[in-house]
Amino acid sequence: MKNIAIIMGGYSSEYKISLISGNVVYQFLDKTKYNGYRIHIFKEKWVYVDDNETEFPIDKNDFSVTVNGTKIKFDCVFNAIHGTPGEDGLMQAYFELIDLPHTSCDYYQAALTFNKRDLLSVLKPYGIKSATSYYLNKGEHIDTAAIVSKLGLPCFVKPNKAGSSFGISKVKTEAELPIAIEIAYKEDNEIIIESFLDGTEVSVGVINYQGKTTVLPITEIVSENDFFDYEAKYLGQSQEITPARISDEMTQKVGDIAKRAYEILRMKGFSRSEFIIVDGEPFMLEMNTIPGLTTESLIPQQAEAAGISLTDLFTNAIELSL
Repeated sequence: MKNIAIIMGGYSSEYKISLISGNVVYQFLDKTKYNGYRIHIFKEKWVYVDDNETEFPIDKNDFSVTVNGTKIKFDCVFNAIHGTPGEDGLMQAYFELIDLPHTSCDYYQAALTFNKRDLLSVLKPYGIKSATSYYLNKGEHIDTAAIVSKLGLPCFVKPNKAGSSFGISKVKTEAELPIAIEIAYKEDNEIIIESFLDGTEVSVGVINYQGKTTVLPITEIVSENDFFDYEAKYLGQSQEITPARISDEMTQKVGDIAKRAYEILRMKGFSRSEFIIVDGEPFMLEMNTIPGLTTESLIPQQAEAAGISLTDLFTNAIELSL
């Protein structure tokens, strides 16, 4: 039996969703092969939480835990932390330093994909399209007229490094820009402002399944709100249709782009890329490397549509990392 540390929580606004994802992994882990350990990673404490909710501190020297006098070491880490430090490369680099296998991509890929501006810049020379964008860093002068003249209205103001749509606003008038920028700065000191793409939004899961880069059935996102925001994602205010209502030709096209991005970046583990299709052209918004694994989340929905159970999905991730 292998000991699997399921890390969850994290230091960002996404910690609550991460705890749900981590518990789903714990619940569906193949108990005949693995002993699962729920590890909460917070700024103030790294602890193993047992079934009675008793906490045991993690030894950061080798990421082990001592329970009632017995030292437990892990064979593999299942990374379920959305946002920092699990999705931005910090945990990946630490595990690489202490030589502990983990289910996520390498630290450079994690840092790169977590930074929307850098990711899109790296993929652009490969012909992967993205929205017209304008960058701002905290403290810089905000020239609302220049933003509007470059991007038009409406436009989207987003924190550069944040997930679950925290801090994102859809801006319809120039006067709303400073307010939206303030909201985004609450999540991050860098901002990306993008032109509005009016089209079909799809989410494409790409994973390494049994050693082969695999595109999962694509999900179409129809938000009842202005865009696919936090409420739409987690409070049911959206329709998620898998497989997406797009032509076979478009399914192939957008799937190929997502797969190419995965291969160009030499990704490992899970990825979920978001696109908006405008006039037959997919535009990439972002790539998530620790996508949600709650039962409502897109990757589990897509895996189910592909006939892959959650237990198989999680076993596959662990076996590949080992």
